[in-house]
Amino acid sequence: MTVDATTPLHDEPHEQDFHNRLNWLRAGVLGANDGIVSTAGLVVGVAGATTQRSAILIAGVAGLVAGAMSMAVGEYVSVSTQRDSEQSLLDKERRELHETPDEELDELTGLYVDRGLSHALARQVALELTEHDALAAHAEVELGIDPEALTNPWHAAWASFIAFTAGALLPLLAITLPGASVRVGVTFVAVLLALVGTGWVSSRMGESPPRPAIVRNVLGGALAMAVTFGIGNLIGLAV
Repeated sequence: MTVDATTPLHDEPHEQDFHNRLNWLRAGVLGANDGIVSTAGLVVGVAGATTQRSAILIAGVAGLVAGAMSMAVGEYVSVSTQRDSEQSLLDKERRELHETPDEELDELTGLYVDRGLSHALARQVALELTEHDALAAHAEVELGIDPEALTNPWHAAWASFIAFTAGALLPLLAITLPGASVRVGVTFVAVLLALVGTGWVSSRMGESPPRPAIVRNVLGGALAMAVTFGIGNLIGLAV
């Protein structure tokens, strides 16, 4: 089978697409994991102190709303800062291209020489890319930025909000729907199974081995629930 050298292979990760996918993966998986673990720890801790379903439900809903808002705001601020930095670098590059175009062409040529091209070929590539889109050429090689695909803080914020909420609903339902005698056990099982799922999904999307991600998720979630249940139980006995 002959492969056209100018055609990208679809099963290979390409830098910009892979970077964008990792951003979405980070926001989504972190949001879901935080929603599962933090809400599970909260409701299990309250369940260790009291069997009142209303108290557990109120604490769980409050934790869900506060956590989802916190994740969304945190992602928005973080990605906005990243986007501001990218815009600042692009503005600087625009000024340099306008004020010192010859020096910028020499710089682009040198960057391609550093990547292994001969000087003559590097000069030709730099000239052709500069004629086509000088800013995009310099931004890609110098900064690793695609001017047409800057990170979007609103996308990251909504992804984190939705992911956290979806994750938090599972332990909230698992702790409030069953009877008092089994609700903690049901929540432990449901949460650990969910963490197996999120660990597997994160590893597959990130193209990494699944076992380490699953083990980290499950051990972290189990430890969080065990600690908060123990503390809640002690507080319940004390008061």
